[in-house]
Amino acid sequence: MERPGASLTRQKISNTYNEAVGGAKEKVGHATHNPNLAGSGANQKTQAQAQQHAQNAQTHAKGVGHNIEGGAQKAVGGATNNHSMEARGHGNSALGDVQRNY
Repeated sequence: MERPGASLTRQKISNTYNEAVGGAKEKVGHATHNPNLAGSGANQKTQAQAQQHAQNAQTHAKGVGHNIEGGAQKAVGGATNNHSMEARGHGNSALGDVQRNY
């Protein structure tokens, strides 16, 4: 079983790699007066950056959802004296904080 967040980490590594390779190709293309290589590199870099921004937004949205869920669980758990639910609420809130700041 894959640990939570492993696929996000792999995607982030892939995006970082493609951004670096694309940037290198772009610079080499400019230095060698090869517009095809420069354009290909710029495209690769831009796509990697766009994918990373989309992934960051998705992770942030999941974090907000966990914060809301955790807040509700803490409130209900506190009101009903259900310590287990209240603890789950603290856990979900903490998970949401991590996801929003990832």
